[in-house]
Amino acid sequence: MRILPTLFLLLCTSILAEAQNAAPVMTKEKLKVVFQLTSNDTLVHKALVKQLGNFLTAAPNSQIEVVCHNNGITFLQNAVTKQADKIKELKAKGVDFVACENTMRERKIKREELLAEIRTVPAGIVEIVLKQKKDWAYIKAGF
Repeated sequence: MRILPTLFLLLCTSILAEAQNAAPVMTKEKLKVVFQLTSNDTLVHKALVKQLGNFLTAAPNSQIEVVCHNNGITFLQNAVTKQADKIKELKAKGVDFVACENTMRERKIKREELLAEIRTVPAGIVEIVLKQKKDWAYIKAGF
């Protein structure tokens, strides 16, 4: 009979440990968030994809756009980014990745040099302002 309390304790401990590891959905509300990325720091890029994943886990119905301009354009360049696989995964979950055409022109970056999953806009800053005018929340990516 002493085995039953021990089994029960092990089962409860296992269930509690699993519950702590699973991130709960915090809201089913459809949040709209635009992230601005201007850094070419690969640690910032890594942190951003982690933040995006965590955000979608907590608020899975959200609409997210990442606007990359200035040095942040490297995040979307085939030959430079270390996050191509993560970007593809996030795109499949609905995250929209956007490159600034002004930055592309200034740095002589052709569309073919960017990941296929992204789209371009004429001006990254204007895209962010337009999103904010439509009540999107704004987050500056980086440290």
